[in-house]
Amino acid sequence: MSLIHTLDLCAVAVCAITATLEAHRRDLDLFGVAVIAVISGIGGGTVRDILLGRLPVYWINDPIYVVVGIAAAIMTFFLGRRLPIPKNFFLLPDALGLALFTVIGTTVALNLHVHWFIAALMGVITGVFGGVIRDILCNEVPLIFRTDIYATASLVGALLLILLDTLGMERPLSILFAMLLTVSLRLAAIRWHIHLPHLRSYT
Repeated sequence: MSLIHTLDLCAVAVCAITATLEAHRRDLDLFGVAVIAVISGIGGGTVRDILLGRLPVYWINDPIYVVVGIAAAIMTFFLGRRLPIPKNFFLLPDALGLALFTVIGTTVALNLHVHWFIAALMGVITGVFGGVIRDILCNEVPLIFRTDIYATASLVGALLLILLDTLGMERPLSILFAMLLTVSLRLAAIRWHIHLPHLRSYT
């Protein structure tokens, strides 16, 4: 099993856990939670593959992704029924999922030898779209539109991976440093409410 395949499975599991924690607050049943978790886990990669023309999309030929998503959702669902979970706890695994999917999306695009800017964009799309789908299905304004630095952290992480890769660093190290930077930026934004400037409204 390749490094990217392993990271991809971990990312799906983490994203499914995050989606389950978010859906748990909506009082959904197990089936609803599992559906949201799986769609959230594979959503970003599906959009990426369609845009890059990698068809059929990755999970069609390897259904283990769906199995991992369902298993993670079921486990989290029953743990959530027994353990008290702080309201915003899902932000922590969400930051990890963002980093994992960012480096995966960027690496997939780089392996297809697309332009570096497109590779970075694919990293961001893979990183954020699963969360967008999750929030829409949970009837929430997507986190990317209502929170501190989110997509920006993904973009910076993707650009670092591309830069280190261009400089000749071993791919596993590039991935590690990019993930650490993405997670650090996201958690710092959560902790200190760091955000980009807002458009000021005048009345």
